[in-house]
Amino acid sequence: MNFWKDLKKPIFVLAPMADVTDPAFRRIIAKYGKPDVMWTEFVSADGLFLGGYENLIKDLAYTEGERPIVAQFFTSKPEMMEKAAELAVDLGFDGIDINMGCPDKSIEKQGAGAAHIKNPKLAQEIILAAKRGAEKDGKNLPVSVKTRIGYNKNELETWLPILLETNPAVITLHARTRKEMSLVPARWEHVKRAVEIRDSFVDSHGKKSETLIFGNGDVVDTDDARRKCEETGCDGVMLGRAIFGNPFLFANLSHLKNGRQIEHPEELQATKDMISIPERLRVMLEHTKLFEELLSHKSFAIMKKHYKAYVNGWDGAKELRVKLMEAKDAGEVEDIVGDYLT
Repeated sequence: MNFWKDLKKPIFVLAPMADVTDPAFRRIIAKYGKPDVMWTEFVSADGLFLGGYENLIKDLAYTEGERPIVAQFFTSKPEMMEKAAELAVDLGFDGIDINMGCPDKSIEKQGAGAAHIKNPKLAQEIILAAKRGAEKDGKNLPVSVKTRIGYNKNELETWLPILLETNPAVITLHARTRKEMSLVPARWEHVKRAVEIRDSFVDSHGKKSETLIFGNGDVVDTDDARRKCEETGCDGVMLGRAIFGNPFLFANLSHLKNGRQIEHPEELQATKDMISIPERLRVMLEHTKLFEELLSHKSFAIMKKHYKAYVNGWDGAKELRVKLMEAKDAGEVEDIVGDYLT
């Protein structure tokens, strides 16, 4: 059941981002530029089973075109993580990921997210609980972890081996501490060190680690991701903020996978800039309609952050953006775009 072993390296995946990589945007990304693996937004395991199921289950909606797709959960309660993993099996997900890096204070107050870095014993219990749940019905889905290099300082030398002891399928390392948030440049030399730690790790049974190491942080496109893999030796890269307004981000992935020689680096620099303005606006409108259709339980204002990213970089973009920020629904967005293009 470990699909990770079947993927060609380097592996390029889409980061889970709250109120960004929701079911509507993921469907658009899968259509216009699919990564090797997709993640859901992170979902509260506690919320699923302690009163919030009706809305949270909508965040776990996906289509077959998004496979392989991984469900990400957060909690500080092993029993809740086990139940969430069982639910992921029931829903047909390809893998399960545990968020151990989110710096949001409300998440940390629950003892989840980046707070796990301060409680390594509980972190191990959470991973093992996910593995138990992942074995439901004999499925044995792969369990992975997304985390940071440390809490207030770099703790890679102690934190990473603790995670490796539980033998997760993948560890994605955001190359900053929790304290640094995203306020300083990601330090990819720590990803390189993580690979070295993984390569030298031997578990209590004398077995070398087979856990994949992915890097994350400040990756601008797939060409940049490929270079970072070459420089650090990591197995893959998770791209996040680069997807804003650019569902075409992974569109050139097949070129990289097939070993095509890139004679002109600009071919891979900014797929988004190669798309015409009318096409970009058409995709934005398609995204908006999907959001309204699939996520009626969420505020339409969430789409506004996407408009800022879709509509920029050309004369007249600001004026169009101002109008879009005042739109109240997909119908108004369609009228505004139609007027702009006529």
